[in-house]
Amino acid sequence: MIPKHSVTSDNNLHQAHLQSSDLESRPDKPEEACGVFGIYAPAEDVAKLTYFGLYALQHRGQESAGIATFEETDECTKVHLHKDMGLVSQVFNEAILEDLPGYIGIGHTRYSTTGSSRRANAQPAVVQTRLGPLALAHNGNLVNTVQLRKELLQNNCNLLTTTDSEMIALAIAEEVNAGADWLDGAVKAFHRCTGAFSLVIGTPAGVIGTRDPNGIRPLVIGTVGENPLRYVLASETCGLDI
Repeated sequence: MIPKHSVTSDNNLHQAHLQSSDLESRPDKPEEACGVFGIYAPAEDVAKLTYFGLYALQHRGQESAGIATFEETDECTKVHLHKDMGLVSQVFNEAILEDLPGYIGIGHTRYSTTGSSRRANAQPAVVQTRLGPLALAHNGNLVNTVQLRKELLQNNCNLLTTTDSEMIALAIAEEVNAGADWLDGAVKAFHRCTGAFSLVIGTPAGVIGTRDPNGIRPLVIGTVGENPLRYVLASETCGLDI
C-alpha cells in the first residue's frame, strides 16, 4: 500500500519538476540492474527453462547473458558454461542449449554497475572447490569490495575479472575449502559482504538463494509444475512463467 501524504500545490509543482528532470537525464534505452535465475529440476531440460527465464528477465540487463548447468557423471559433477555479450536471443540458440545438459541451471543477464562491460565480466561466475564446482549469478553491489579484494589476494586467490560477483564466489570457495559445507560456507561468506545484493548459487547439492539483510534486491521462488522438490529462483515473478 502506498501511503497518502497531504502536500501543497507548490510542492506538487516542485515534485513534477524533479520527476521531469529525472526522466530527461535517463538514457533512452532499457535499463535495470541484472537478472538472476536458478533452477533445480532433475529430468527436465534445465538449459531451455533457464533460457526462457532469462528471456523474461531481459529488461533487467542487456549487455551480456550466460547459463551454467550442472551435470552428474559417473566420476564427478561437471559444469557446462556458455556466456557472451548481447541479448539472450543473440547469445543462445538451439545447438548451444543442447550442449548444456544437467539437472541444475544458473542464469544471468547483465547490466553492469561494477566492472567494465566485456565478455570476461559476464556471468555466471564459476569457481572450483574441494566439494566440486560453484556457479554464481549476482544482482547488486558490494560497498566493501576494496577490503574483500585485499583479503582474497592475501589468501592467494586468483582474480580473473573486475566484478564483485567473482569476489563473492571466491569468498564462498574459501570457506568451503576451509572445511565448511555448501550452506555454512555460503553463510560465512555472506557475512564478509556488505551491500545490496541478491544471489543464486549452483552447487552439486542444489541451488542456494539469498538476499542482503535489508532485502533491497528482489528474489522470488517458485516450483516447476506441482513438484515442490523442483524449484526455481528468479529476480522477478515473470521469470517463473516458464
